[in-house]
Amino acid sequence: MNALGDLFRGISAAFGDSRVRGLLALTLTLIAVASAFYMWAEGWGLIDSAYFSVITIATVGYGDFAPRTALGKLFTIFYVLIGLGIFVATATSVADVILTARRQRDDGDKK
Repeated sequence: MNALGDLFRGISAAFGDSRVRGLLALTLTLIAVASAFYMWAEGWGLIDSAYFSVITIATVGYGDFAPRTALGKLFTIFYVLIGLGIFVATATSVADVILTARRQRDDGDKK
């Protein structure tokens, strides 16, 4: 149970970090723009568009959705090239803050 508490404290610390908040805002904005684009270009609904945007940027790619238009395919190429780096930077920053908080707590317990 202590590990779960550490995780929640770490996540709380991550959301308190301005770098993490900025990257999260950028990531969510990119997902929102992509979702709006897919709704417009592919005619998908909001849930399908948001789902595809998240699955694509996270490189999961289940294959249940794929752009059918040339414009959608071109957008997806650039979305992946730009979004992947931003997504990885966000995930890395969150993990870094969580691990740093845990390390600081462990160092404090040893003193």
